[in-house]
Amino acid sequence: MSFKYAVLIPARYESSRFPGKPLADINGKPMIQHVWDKCVAAVGSELVYVATDDDRIAKVVKDFGGQYIMTSSNCLTGTDRLAEANESLQLDFIINVQGDEPMLEPTDIIKVRDAFIKNPAQIVNAYTKISDNEDPYSTTLPKVVTSKSGNLLYMSRAAIPMSKYGEGKNNFKQVCIYAFSKEHLEFFSLNPAKTKIEDVEDIEILRFLENDISVKMIEVDNVGIAVDTPADLEKVIFYMNSNEK
Repeated sequence: MSFKYAVLIPARYESSRFPGKPLADINGKPMIQHVWDKCVAAVGSELVYVATDDDRIAKVVKDFGGQYIMTSSNCLTGTDRLAEANESLQLDFIINVQGDEPMLEPTDIIKVRDAFIKNPAQIVNAYTKISDNEDPYSTTLPKVVTSKSGNLLYMSRAAIPMSKYGEGKNNFKQVCIYAFSKEHLEFFSLNPAKTKIEDVEDIEILRFLENDISVKMIEVDNVGIAVDTPADLEKVIFYMNSNEK
């Protein structure tokens, strides 16, 4: 069975912690273009779109030759934005790549895509081991706990799992590459209110988990830092330049 799909990069200009984040400069290119390039390397330019509600982002994407789709400013989360975009695109599934992951590997997008195709009833999300250079207690890193079979048990901004001595042990973090079916996105649209735990953690994938919709976690190599704050951006630039030398 063949599926119609695309990679969508949700991008908004307004951000409480980092306004204008998608357009932040990284070595002469906006961050959204770095992410776009990685997605294109994985699946080809015809299958990649930026989903945005902001004309400034749309113009930048158009200027570097990318495709974009406009969505409303009412979208509360990236998943809401993809659900709205797919009302026009009518794809069987969408791979969501967050616009703040400029160091991701194209092969990881393929891993998530292939895992979804094997079992399209499940949402698929990537995760990775927290490196020694990262703080397992940072609230900007959603931490992941899985079952033996790789299903998501819980995701939290707290350092889970934690020992009784208050030490984070065997910590993994979410990597923001997901695969959602058309039906998953429709469910999200039809249930727009944040669930109780989702609201506390501010992690939207928990809305599925709280509604007994399983999420398959696919482990990938740790390739860098997601940009949540200006300080994260400085770290990304440092690591990118260090690796180029």
